[in-house]
Amino acid sequence: MRLSQRAILSFLEQCHTMTHIKQFQSLLTVSGTISDPFIASKVITICAISDFGNLSHAFQLFRYLPCQNTVIWNTMIRGFVERDEPTTALSLYTRMLDNGYLPNNYTFSFLLRACVKLSALSTGIMLHAHVIKMCWESYDFVKNGLIHMYACCNVIDAARKLFDLSTNRDVITWTALINGYAKLGQVIVARELFDEMPEKNSVSWSAMINGYAQSGLFREALELFNDMLASGCRPTQAGIVGALTACAFLGALDQGRWIHAYVDRNKMVLDTILGTALIDMYAKCGCIETARSVFNEMPIRDVFAFTSLISGLANHDQSASAIELFEKMQPEGVAPNEVTYICVLNACSRMGLVDKGLKIFKSMREAYGLEPGVQHYGCLVDLLGRAGMVEEAKNVMRKMPMEPDSYVLGALLNACRMHGEVELAKETLKFLIKQNLDHGGAYTLLSNMFAAAKQWEDVAKIRTGMQEKNVRKVPGCSLIEVNGVVCEFVSGDYTHVLMEEITLALLEMEKHLKSVCLDDDDVMINKLN
Repeated sequence: MRLSQRAILSFLEQCHTMTHIKQFQSLLTVSGTISDPFIASKVITICAISDFGNLSHAFQLFRYLPCQNTVIWNTMIRGFVERDEPTTALSLYTRMLDNGYLPNNYTFSFLLRACVKLSALSTGIMLHAHVIKMCWESYDFVKNGLIHMYACCNVIDAARKLFDLSTNRDVITWTALINGYAKLGQVIVARELFDEMPEKNSVSWSAMINGYAQSGLFREALELFNDMLASGCRPTQAGIVGALTACAFLGALDQGRWIHAYVDRNKMVLDTILGTALIDMYAKCGCIETARSVFNEMPIRDVFAFTSLISGLANHDQSASAIELFEKMQPEGVAPNEVTYICVLNACSRMGLVDKGLKIFKSMREAYGLEPGVQHYGCLVDLLGRAGMVEEAKNVMRKMPMEPDSYVLGALLNACRMHGEVELAKETLKFLIKQNLDHGGAYTLLSNMFAAAKQWEDVAKIRTGMQEKNVRKVPGCSLIEVNGVVCEFVSGDYTHVLMEEITLALLEMEKHLKSVCLDDDDVMINKLN
């Protein structure tokens, strides 16, 4: 008995599991109704796109359908894109053309999303040519897809040209271009476009907020987030994550707590992205126990959530807890990444756990197939250097498979400072200069070492060299939140001038005391120091 289309659609709406779908599919197969392209497309859509669907089952059904059409091909392409299999989606498009089916405007909107996921600019350009050849470029979602594709592939000029040629710009068109400029760090241009938008939605607000946050303009990101709330627009998860990132770097704890309360009040799902942002915010604002509570509340915890909490624990002198959490990752089926290893190696370094740190470093390659990078070697140098094993730290640096960077050399310099290895510090600074990695911090650290060793002539040379090379110590910066307002204080960079004057004065005084042959000049100098 063949069922009417209305009855079939009614039955399909009541299917909420794959078991129901398979049972109903059997009935459609026996009755021969599955050969109807309209009915087949509805079944495939549920299997490929719904939350409870099974893409593999949808593909098997698609392969053996006696009749296919463009709508069914589009559904399968969309399914692979939405299930994060963009390569398969693009491959399916090639098969679609080979089988004689022509794409429509919906086909290109899905394919361009696949190109974005893969950053496949050359494929995107090819699809653009197909769009022009088949006269689909006038459709809004195809045009928006092209702008988004070019913007995400960093070809902002092409995206802007398409935008300028567009006569029917909607909020998606504007947001796509704003996203592109923000991604490239051109936040001034992005903000100009944002202010020109005739209509804004939560996605466009979130794009601009995240653009500011990604460019390090955290105060601007937080101000814009507050403007969005004042406008009555409800923030998306992306906007909330951007605002939490700004709170983390500004130390705006009160604002971060308010956002957390907003999340709870609106019953937003504490997924891995939002949960990790909250953990990072609380950890950087000094509330490590609250960060731990958020972590424990998360239903699913991925490597980013683990890494964020491990980093926070290590930075709050809870290195033992950080290492313990790292060891819980494998039993939970979560593999650490390169950043996780940097955080846990730092925790070992702070506690002086040399053997533990060496074992963890070794497990990178042996347990997870991760090749240590320059920062991991820097952590190892720091671990050994802090423990007084300066010679071993130097050997690690010499045997590195890559050139040491300022992080590695800085770790060795710090070890020299801690253990009074002045000669090795001189050698390290020479290497820094040779590699063009010298900066104010390295010069200042070496100068302080010379001062501690009463080598005033060397101090004067360092300070004079800094002045000749126009090397300046980066001025200190402090942030404080008062009544929900974040205030920033930056110290003037005058330290080098004062230190140079003091150093030269001490040097002249020492020469004068020696010239008058005072018997107890060393005592006198010590008192003056």
